[in-house]
Amino acid sequence: MAAHCQVTGAGPGSGNRVSHSNRKTKRRFNPNIQKKSYFVPSLGRKVTLNVSARGIKVIDARGIDSVISELIAKGVKL
Repeated sequence: MAAHCQVTGAGPGSGNRVSHSNRKTKRRFNPNIQKKSYFVPSLGRKVTLNVSARGIKVIDARGIDSVISELIAKGVKL
């Protein structure tokens, strides 16, 4: 599964892993991606999205219809 949120666009970040002796090596900070399916009344079917935890909060706050309409306007394949 790709580490990108379809709603917020969040992707992996990078930083340093710091040991006890303060040595630094590169690491990745992956977003908390969940595969979640929603029923969209405007489309009349279920849509499966790869969303982060923040993306789930956005869907809860704004509603699935408005989020899906924005994704369709951007050209995201559902």
